Amino acid sequence: MSRRGWFSLILLAALLLAALLAPWLASQNPYDLATLDILDARLPPGSAALDHGGTYWLGTDAQGRDMLSAMLYGLRISLAVGVLSTLLALTAGVVLGLLAAWHGRWVDALIMRVVDIQLSFPAILLALVLLALTGPGVSKIVLALLAAQWAYYARTARSAALVECQKDYVAAARLLRLPTWRILLRHVLPNCLPTLLTVAALQLAAAISLEATLSFLGLGLPVTEPSLGLLIANGFQYLLSGRYWISVFPGLLLVVVLTCCNLLADALRQRADPREAGR
Repeated sequence: MSRRGWFSLILLAALLLAALLAPWLASQNPYDLATLDILDARLPPGSAALDHGGTYWLGTDAQGRDMLSAMLYGLRISLAVGVLSTLLALTAGVVLGLLAAWHGRWVDALIMRVVDIQLSFPAILLALVLLALTGPGVSKIVLALLAAQWAYYARTARSAALVECQKDYVAAARLLRLPTWRILLRHVLPNCLPTLLTVAALQLAAAISLEATLSFLGLGLPVTEPSLGLLIANGFQYLLSGRYWISVFPGLLLVVVLTCCNLLADALRQRADPREAGR
C-alpha cells in the first residue's frame, strides 16, 4: 500500500481511538446538561472557564459546551453510525450479490432489478423519506443508511463473483461436490474481498457524509446528542457574526475524516489492481 494509504489509515485509526476514548480524553461530557453553564456560551478559542480553572481551547457553542469535548463525542457518534451501517450494508449486499451470481437466471434477474430500482433513487432522497416516516434516532438512521447503500455492494459483489465463478478452481470445487456455501464463502468471497473493501472504504465516507447531512437538516440524531453534522448546524447562524469556531472546527474534523476514507479507498484500489498504481 502507498504512503498516502498508510498515512490515512494511521490517522483514521488515531481518530477512531480518540473517539472511543472520548469519556476519558474530554474535559466535559457535552451530553450531560447538568454540567453545562450558559454563562460559558459562545466563548472564543482559548478562553478560561468561568466556573472552574479549565481552558476552552476550541471555544464553546451556544449551549456552553466545550467544542473540543463536543467534537470528540460527535466524532464517536458519526464513526459509529458510519461503520455500523457500512458493515450491515456490506453484509446484506454481499449475500445478495453472491446469490445472484451463483444461481443466475430468475434469481439474478430479480435481485438485479431490485438493485436497479434502488440505485435509480438518490441516497439522500431515500434516507430523507425513511427518516421522515420513522423519526430521528441512532437505530433509525443506521437502517436508513443500510437501505440507501446495500445495492452498491450487491452489484459489486455480483460482478466480482461472476468473474470468479468462471475460473477453474470453482469448476473443480463443483466436481468435488462441495456444498454451495463452502464454495461461495471459502473460495469465491476471499477473491472478491479486495474490490469489496475498496467500495466499503468509499461507502464509509459516503455514509458519514450522509449522516452529517441528515443531522445538519435536523433529521438525524437527537439535539441532545449531536454528531458532527449537528454541531456544524448549531453554529451555522453565528458564522456571519464572527463566531466561526462553532461550525468551522467540526467541519474541518469532518473533512479530515472523509479525506482519510477516500485516500484509503484509493490506496486499496491501487493494491487490488497494480496497473492503477502509476496513474
